[in-house]
Amino acid sequence: MLDTFLALLHGVPVSLAVTGLAFALGAVLGVPLVLMRRAGHWLPRLLARIYIEIARGIPPVVWLFIIFFGLGSGIVTLTPFQAASLGMGLISAAYLAEIYRGGFLTLPAGQDAAAVALGMTRLDRLRFVLAPQVLRVSIPPMATFLVSLLKDTTVASTIGVRDVMMLVTQQAQAAGGGFAPFISAAVLYILLSIPVALLARKMDARLRARTSR
Repeated sequence: MLDTFLALLHGVPVSLAVTGLAFALGAVLGVPLVLMRRAGHWLPRLLARIYIEIARGIPPVVWLFIIFFGLGSGIVTLTPFQAASLGMGLISAAYLAEIYRGGFLTLPAGQDAAAVALGMTRLDRLRFVLAPQVLRVSIPPMATFLVSLLKDTTVASTIGVRDVMMLVTQQAQAAGGGFAPFISAAVLYILLSIPVALLARKMDARLRARTSR
């Protein structure tokens, strides 16, 4: 089993890269999505909600097939790694936008009104008053989502990404269908998830200390 575990380690950088890029893309795209959800006009709110519902309603593997075999084979050329990162990033944007929105809902309504009374512009209110507090309350659910995303990226192997899951499948086939490779993969994913949880706790503690000053 040790040899199998060591063999699976070769897929860890790819799994982490897909997860990291997808999370970063989702974190960035989630910002305009949540701003659209909070817009005063009904049209951007509707468009954002439609996108979020579609992105969350379709299974990730279906998204990857659409992007890789549809978009990637006709409009532009995408490698399996690029298609997986893009697909999971677009899905992440929907989930993270809802996490951000939940963070905004936890803020006292009077804070925004007080910032307006001080003459702050809308951008300044967002940057200096609202966003830091939203980020602080959003870190725990974002960390939970990141762990979930790490597990969800296993579907990237279905379009040819040589991540941990693809190596698990190859090891299992070589062993005649044994379950040892899957046990090794389970242990590996647990070990990868622990640092994320610890980092989230550390960041949450720092932000709490900073915002309490």
